[in-house]
Amino acid sequence: MEFLLLALIGLASGVIGSIAGLGGGTILVPVTLFIGLNLGMIPDITPQSVVGLSVIMMIANGLGSTVTYMKVKTIDYRSAILFFGASIPGIVLGAYINKGLDIKSFNLYFGILLIVLSVLLLTRKYLKPIQWFVEHGKQMKFTDPQGQTHIYGYPIWFAVLLSLFIGFTSGLFGIGGGTMIVPAMILLFLFPPHVAVATSMLMVFLSAVVNSVSHISLGHVPWLYTIPVVPGAYFGGMLGAYLNGKLKSDTLVVVIRIILLVFGLRSIYEGIWG
Repeated sequence: MEFLLLALIGLASGVIGSIAGLGGGTILVPVTLFIGLNLGMIPDITPQSVVGLSVIMMIANGLGSTVTYMKVKTIDYRSAILFFGASIPGIVLGAYINKGLDIKSFNLYFGILLIVLSVLLLTRKYLKPIQWFVEHGKQMKFTDPQGQTHIYGYPIWFAVLLSLFIGFTSGLFGIGGGTMIVPAMILLFLFPPHVAVATSMLMVFLSAVVNSVSHISLGHVPWLYTIPVVPGAYFGGMLGAYLNGKLKSDTLVVVIRIILLVFGLRSIYEGIWG
């Protein structure tokens, strides 16, 4: 039964994570912890093992998504490589600190992070666009299928510092970095949402490879559970990337913030009263 559950969780995480550029860990971590600990349907699940499972899953999810996004040419490769490279030290540090977290602390901090990001995206339309980062940084252009040209960009120094922090949260919570980099790209750097999501998934894939090395060395990966999760996440990533191309930009932002809000509230509940 747990293998079937994990396969379905992997598939759903892959689809939703790829649509929103979150990498799937945002879905897999809270759902697996709830089913495993609250319902007792997945034995031997801990905050450490679920993060280890998540980073292995995100390799498959990121690869499946990236292959599809490469075909539709919405990946900003230079930005993805820059964000990834700057995040590596943070990933290693976050993975090391993760081993000291208990389940309540993990859920509480994870939930607060998701709520903050959800509120930022929720208020996006009511905030004046932050042009400073684009005006004082490297500028790029993207023309969408409707023929509209978008100007976006960022100062390199700020992108490096932000990526370092995002890498830390990725290693700590096993969420792939996309949960934070997508809102940052949309709100601060004015990335078109489709480019932000596609670029994020390449970064998620590269980060997950590094992240997995850290968690494997710490003994956090439940290898038996990766058997049903990895194939589901890979094909879910491909399907999610395909569906992403069918969604309008505003619809995509709505999907992202609803996902973050729901799972953030759930994690905070578990952290306080679970």
